Amino acid sequence: MRKKVWLWTLTPVALTLALSGCDGDSGLVVDNNADSCSIVSSSGSAVVVGSGATGDPAAPEAASGYRLGYKAKQSSKYMVVANTPLATKAGCDVLKAGGTAADAAVAVQAVLGLVEPQSSTIAGSAFMMYYDAATKKVTAYDGREAAPAAATGFYLVRQDQANASSPAPVPSARRSGRSIGVPGVMRMLDLAHKEHGKMQWNQLFDEGITLATSGYKIPGRMGDAIKSSAASLALDANAVAAYFNADGTPKATGTITTNLPYAQSLRTVANGGADALYTGALAEAIVAKAAQSVGDDASRTPITPSLLTVNDLKNYQAKKREPVCTTYRSSYYICTMSPPSSGGIAIAQALGILENFNLSQYGPSNPTNEGGVPSVMGVHLVSEAERLAYADRDKYVADTDFIPLPGKGLSSMLDKTYLNGRAALINPNGQSIGLTTAGNLGDVPLGVDKTVEHGTTHFSIVDAYGNVASMTTTVESTLGSYHMVGGFMLTNQLTDFSAQPADTAGVPIANRVAPGKRPRSTMAPTLVFKGTGPGDFLMATGSPGGGNIIQYVLKTVVGALDWGLDTQQATSLVNFGASNSATTNVDGSNTSLDLTGLIAGLQAKGHTVSNAAQSSGVSSIMRVNRNGVPKLEGGVDPRREGIVLGDGAL
Repeated sequence: MRKKVWLWTLTPVALTLALSGCDGDSGLVVDNNADSCSIVSSSGSAVVVGSGATGDPAAPEAASGYRLGYKAKQSSKYMVVANTPLATKAGCDVLKAGGTAADAAVAVQAVLGLVEPQSSTIAGSAFMMYYDAATKKVTAYDGREAAPAAATGFYLVRQDQANASSPAPVPSARRSGRSIGVPGVMRMLDLAHKEHGKMQWNQLFDEGITLATSGYKIPGRMGDAIKSSAASLALDANAVAAYFNADGTPKATGTITTNLPYAQSLRTVANGGADALYTGALAEAIVAKAAQSVGDDASRTPITPSLLTVNDLKNYQAKKREPVCTTYRSSYYICTMSPPSSGGIAIAQALGILENFNLSQYGPSNPTNEGGVPSVMGVHLVSEAERLAYADRDKYVADTDFIPLPGKGLSSMLDKTYLNGRAALINPNGQSIGLTTAGNLGDVPLGVDKTVEHGTTHFSIVDAYGNVASMTTTVESTLGSYHMVGGFMLTNQLTDFSAQPADTAGVPIANRVAPGKRPRSTMAPTLVFKGTGPGDFLMATGSPGGGNIIQYVLKTVVGALDWGLDTQQATSLVNFGASNSATTNVDGSNTSLDLTGLIAGLQAKGHTVSNAAQSSGVSSIMRVNRNGVPKLEGGVDPRREGIVLGDGAL
């Protein structure tokens, strides 16, 4: 039996001994480097994240479109990359104390729900890919939110589901209780922790509790989200108490604030386990908040209540899924998320299509400059492959517990011969295929669903034991449903379902609402290995970005594997790609790059180009060899606020 170290119960002296590796537990890899989980300031000294010292990356700045100058960071033993500094630090401290990637994921999630509520919550949903180094096994963990037992296909479009003339939920499907499903992330983390954790569950929430109690400065993106969502938040007294000043104005970026209800919720979950969120007082509070029928504003705005019950929460189960795994160019083995996410299948299909082209000769120019400027042919080929993959995704993929995949299932969708046929639809020297149709995978009577997803966050972790976690976690749209209870947001995850159960011709849509069903997602936490199977870990990556997640992850994987970019270059590289649409995205967030030639070249090939800025949040870790020395190398998305931390000051 593994010894558990109760760090939170130790005296300061004993805590110091434990953190220096003197606890006598040979099974716990503890780091005694005092500078670990710090950053190197411009003066060359180590700075503790969250200390407020000069150079502290947790010091809030106004949210910007792109942060120039990021270079790949290296460590030797462990690493965390997340989209906010305080959450990254929480996870890194757990690894420093001897925890596993599963342990660190719990700590990261607990802090994200506090400092990144626009993207994450402990009452949200998540997917995690986990590699266990001892067994060389990859597991896909499903913590996706589920519809209540009382929901039908008309849950999002009718207040009275059985009445065809019933009005739609008010003030909107999102702001109503109907968008709130059964949360999954904490039961998922509990499942992974029981299988892969070394530290005690209740010691993994300390940093979140401390920050919520002692105070933290509101980060830039959180401050912007509160300001832009003020009218919707004003309908909820709990949200007003947490995010508004006494004079009724929204709290701004840089404001020092606490969240005492959140601290108490974390204590409840820490001491009672994940079940404390799904049973008892906290579960009852979630159900009551979702059932709110009028706003807390002066005009008492009507709100259509949820039909969520305490039994829905009690009966929720996180699941282990078989991951979506495929070889790529006979050199790599890619494992990514299975349904109810569509992201993994789409990425695997796109890679299978791209195998038919010599992509390596179409890399970006001048990659040392923020990943460089992508080539016209590189963007053309990748975007065309994505169009074909999205077309299959839009028709065929949903929660496979309810709607099976076509043909022989995953093997049909990833069949190399099938994907070769799809690749033949791409003309490298011709025009873009634009809007396309799903491939022929049998006579499947399903309508097309292009429901758009929204806000999310992602983090990647490698621990000192060689275990790896790639986890994407979400509240759906910014600040979710705007309902708050216990200091945390409730999501609007159910709006990821198709609002209508059938298309205009009456053909059922795979991603329709059903009792207990999980909405389709695009989240795609991804692991890459060298060779033709798991074992030689190479890369962990993933991104937020709603329906564009597939594009963000694929350009990062292609950048690293086909174009030889380092971890930061592949992460920083201009986002590009396309859903099943005539429009091709070319991210304009990095205004220092001249993309006019790229855009003109794509337009000449028939692409309708959108140059709007894109807010990805790619968090990547690669195992690399630098000057003959094996290293972990991290890349953080310059479009968000995250950092890379590991052993030693990075």
